[in-house]
Amino acid sequence: MEDTREAINSKPFRAGYVAIIGEPNVGKSTLMNTLIGQKISIVTHKPQTTRHKIIGILSGENYQVVFLDTPGLLQPKYLLHESMMNVAKSAITDADIVLFMIDCTNAVKEADTSEHDYALNKLRGLNKPVYLIINKTDLVKKNDIAVIIATHSKKLSFKEVFPISALNTTGTEELLKFVVADLPEHAAFYPSDMLSEHSERFFVSEIIREKIFEKFREEIPYSTAVEIVDFKEQPGKKDVIEAEIILERESQKGILIGKNGAALKEIGELARKDIEIFLLRPVFLTLHVKVREKWRQKKDWLKRFGYN
Repeated sequence: MEDTREAINSKPFRAGYVAIIGEPNVGKSTLMNTLIGQKISIVTHKPQTTRHKIIGILSGENYQVVFLDTPGLLQPKYLLHESMMNVAKSAITDADIVLFMIDCTNAVKEADTSEHDYALNKLRGLNKPVYLIINKTDLVKKNDIAVIIATHSKKLSFKEVFPISALNTTGTEELLKFVVADLPEHAAFYPSDMLSEHSERFFVSEIIREKIFEKFREEIPYSTAVEIVDFKEQPGKKDVIEAEIILERESQKGILIGKNGAALKEIGELARKDIEIFLLRPVFLTLHVKVREKWRQKKDWLKRFGYN
């Protein structure tokens, strides 16, 4: 993306917030990571991986884009879902530009579902630019893309339409040019060397959660929260990080730990490697598993784990 960043000469300085929204598992986090040029949001093949509003900051010579990666839009089934939808709604409200992202491999089939209408309804009446981002175009025929554009253009008036592949970076440079040109004239919100406003603790917990999503199927990843209980930086030595993995039921504990602790050990090793890459320093990581019955449905626990 470096060539694109140098090529964009928006004068005067432009800065603003850009929300990336859409249904679960359409590639929102992958797109933000691609545009930023660094992995900020965790990415898995499972839906509903993102639970928080993840902020990624891209600064150029004459612009600053503050991307807001959001939880996938879905009709809430419990309190955690409601919190996630509130996060998405606040991102839409805060944004200067909204990127509504769809997965073109499912777009025609799901265009008339209640879930898709629920997502689109969040955009109606917005007095700000809304782009339609058609992702994974490398997996379908061009004729299919034309049908998707026609179908969605009838449902909502989009300022721009971009067929892309976030994973392969196809079309992302052109998208960035249009985004920057649409930003308001404004001073930068953050220092130019800042990539996110989230703490190292937050990203460490997200990396651990990502490994759980990759390791387990069905209920375990969705019943899990990660809390960093100790984080000691030790210059010249390994950082010491202690984390608790929270589950909803006692029966889930044995599955996550595994026989002789093998599953938990694997999660720890995979997480430690990625944490060291992210922090650019060695760490000693300890994981513990605890049960907090039905935490996803209890306001006190949701607040403790950072869900408003």
